[in-house]
Amino acid sequence: MSLAESHAGNGRVRDQSPVRGRPRSEAVERSIIEGAIRLLEEGVPLAELSIERVARTAGVGKATIYRRWSGKEALFVDVLRAAEPPDPVLPGTSMRDDLVVLMEAARQRGLLNRPSAILHNVMAQMKSSPKIWDAYHAEVVAPRRRRLAEVLRRGRDNGELRADVDIDLAGDLVFGPMLVRTVMRPDSALPEGLAETIVDTVLEGLRAPAK
Repeated sequence: MSLAESHAGNGRVRDQSPVRGRPRSEAVERSIIEGAIRLLEEGVPLAELSIERVARTAGVGKATIYRRWSGKEALFVDVLRAAEPPDPVLPGTSMRDDLVVLMEAARQRGLLNRPSAILHNVMAQMKSSPKIWDAYHAEVVAPRRRRLAEVLRRGRDNGELRADVDIDLAGDLVFGPMLVRTVMRPDSALPEGLAETIVDTVLEGLRAPAK
């Protein structure tokens, strides 16, 4: 699946308030993001992907892009978000159920990213572009970590976790195995049921004792 096909199936664009109060046009935003994706698929390096070049490809003026995004960093965070499935709705039935949903979403992102050489290349290039990497971390990675911490904190508060559990460390313990398999070991298996296996295995050591 190409990055463009992934975006077309997702249709997810992060909410950005127009700077000058112009009416938003989802069609225009979609054409801008698809223009950026098209350039990436043609092999244009991230460092050479200027706002002017994206505007020309999308058939809009630079001002149109700047009314929707503060700059290249914000635009490319949305390009990457558009290539991923939306973050899931949590069932809220228990800490364990919420953690399984979060880990399953991470597994699905891993499955989507593996066949996408373009996405791998973009992620690699981002790490050498501190501004874009920092923006991606602030807009995507950090909110996901906060959401994971909130689930664990609720579990600790309602007695599903031991009272002495360090929330940040617990988050790393839960998410770490999936991160290793999806990023550090791209040849490893991501079978169905992996999210449940990881969550249940970790919770065995963190769960509050039965009363």
